[in-house]
Amino acid sequence: NFVHTDLFSDELSSGMGHIELAKWADAIVIAPATANFISNLAMGRAEDLATSVCLATEKNILVAPAMNVQMWKNPITQENIEMLKSRDFSFHGPTVGELACGDVGQGRMSDPETFPNVVYKILKKGIWQGKNILITAGPTIEPIDPVRYITNNSSGKQGYAIAASLSQFGAKTTLISGPSNEPTPDGVKCIKINTAKEMLDAVQSLSPADIGIFAAAVADWKVKNYSNQKIKKDRNVPSLELTENINIIKTIVNNPNTKPKLAIGFAAETENLIENAKNKLKTVNMDWLLANDVSEKNNVFNGDDNTIVFFNKSNTENWKKMSKMDVANKLSNLISEYFE
Repeated sequence: NFVHTDLFSDELSSGMGHIELAKWADAIVIAPATANFISNLAMGRAEDLATSVCLATEKNILVAPAMNVQMWKNPITQENIEMLKSRDFSFHGPTVGELACGDVGQGRMSDPETFPNVVYKILKKGIWQGKNILITAGPTIEPIDPVRYITNNSSGKQGYAIAASLSQFGAKTTLISGPSNEPTPDGVKCIKINTAKEMLDAVQSLSPADIGIFAAAVADWKVKNYSNQKIKKDRNVPSLELTENINIIKTIVNNPNTKPKLAIGFAAETENLIENAKNKLKTVNMDWLLANDVSEKNNVFNGDDNTIVFFNKSNTENWKKMSKMDVANKLSNLISEYFE
């Protein structure tokens, strides 16, 4: 990304770079924060771009101190830190270890890999504070016998991306996932399930949520008569009788005790996308629906990109092809606007 260094930059509006950056940021992280920088923050100085942005923002500021152990222990530094904490500044670290000067003690900046979770926590302030979000993702599998099953084609990538995005926004996010190779996003609680019945039980245990996002590819049918023993190949080819599976979204949104404040579903179609999606939005009684064409030509299953047609009860919007993470971020922004 572009690195901003000038207090009055022509790169941004009217040369007032520090004001534009202060408005743009969701949070500000100062890493490393020296004793001098902390002192300037405490005194409200605006002598360079970094201190000016901090003074001009209303957003959360995270400070990650890094300095010599004696500078850290100095009462002046500690008084400055207490003053900033009283003004809702957040601090991360420092840790104990070998310092740049060769001394050993407290003053080493925290490991950069620990920063994302800390930022997520400070972002929980605002509209996301106290919001509970449940997301279903991946396929469900319906057993035929102990070794075989029927399922839907789904990697879970889109649902996991949505969970990662909303967690970064600071929401309390629970992901209910069928079998998937995707890693659980930072800050997300993940409940692993196999069958549609297990997924429904998990959703009901968390309901009503503030926001329910149903991105899972739930198997529409299951075998009527499950075999407790493996069906042997030396028999005649078995005839499998199927029965309709439970409709998780319909079950949840049509019950006033479990319906989320905002119910969002997905529709995977291979033909007549607009017509089928509108019918699903109406019959299932969802607030929003994201429909996508999963024909083989589009390589949506197991791919990293998606093309969405977004529906609510009054509007239809075509989203350009984008990464599944970008789809997730766009959806997160729409949710944020909805609750503001």
